[in-house]
Amino acid sequence: MTDHALLLVNLGSPDSPGVADVRRYLDQFLMDPYVIDLPWPLRRLLVSLILRKRPEQSAHAYASIWWPEGSPLVALSRRLQEAVQAHWHEGPVELAMRYGSLSIEAALNRLAEDGVRRVTLAPLYPQFADSTVTTVVEETRRVLRASGLELELEVLAPFFGRAEYLEALVQSARPHLQQGFDHLLLSFHGLPERHLRKADPSGRHCLSGADCCRQAPPEVLARCYRAQCLRSAEGFVRQMGLSEGQWSVAFQSRLGRAKWIGPYTEEQLDALAARGVKKLLVMCPAFVTDCIETLEEIGQRGREQFRAAGGEELLLVPCLNDHPAWAAALAQMCRTPA
Repeated sequence: MTDHALLLVNLGSPDSPGVADVRRYLDQFLMDPYVIDLPWPLRRLLVSLILRKRPEQSAHAYASIWWPEGSPLVALSRRLQEAVQAHWHEGPVELAMRYGSLSIEAALNRLAEDGVRRVTLAPLYPQFADSTVTTVVEETRRVLRASGLELELEVLAPFFGRAEYLEALVQSARPHLQQGFDHLLLSFHGLPERHLRKADPSGRHCLSGADCCRQAPPEVLARCYRAQCLRSAEGFVRQMGLSEGQWSVAFQSRLGRAKWIGPYTEEQLDALAARGVKKLLVMCPAFVTDCIETLEEIGQRGREQFRAAGGEELLLVPCLNDHPAWAAALAQMCRTPA
């Protein structure tokens, strides 16, 4: 192996579905200023209030999807790591999580000890957001500064529109779409609207009108999560050959009382059932790895909600996970990361 390593970074997971582990994980996650962008005293107060009840609720959700080998997100990420290594001959492929165990710091130290001098950092998020991509990049840079590690760092840019990503998405999803369906819902993770406005370099474009995302200039598109989600959706359905009425986009996982970007997935599930949709396929293209937001929020609660509203069948299309096309695509994109 040479000295050019690849560092894959995913979100993370509690060590177990126990309440104490979930509370510890949620505290680290929610106290990240890129996730809840409030001054520290207000953030600490809000998170403390959330942690009164949320850990027990979330622990039940984690327990319902937990695998014998542990967290699905961690297990699937490890499989991806192995699959990518088969395509990455430049050096070792390491895995880290932004929160919980498998820290970025531990991964960078291992690479330095192995004699690595160059690292390509791959945040495993197709679309840009401060609460995902920025926090991974900044934590990596913080660790490098604090530890004095002399590693040359490159960063894989958000790949929402790259041909390699879209083709892997098509290859992984096609067998599920070929089984027939009434409608395809592309459910992306949501964000508070203020996050979009804060990331807007122009200070005035985002959320300025109903069609602002499709009219985003390049400098705004580079930092607009919602616009990037729409580009990913449109690129995918175009390659799949779907007509306009066969699919729609929504945003899931709202937290708190602030206004989030819409339309909201939970409202769309009811609306689609009321419209007469019986067999609904749901994809979650903001996630490359199945996790609590896909397996439990959509695959369990979403399915129950859709059926209660009059639908018959909700099928969750698996994320890219360790699909061979995705492993090859990720390695290829990391060779030209900018």
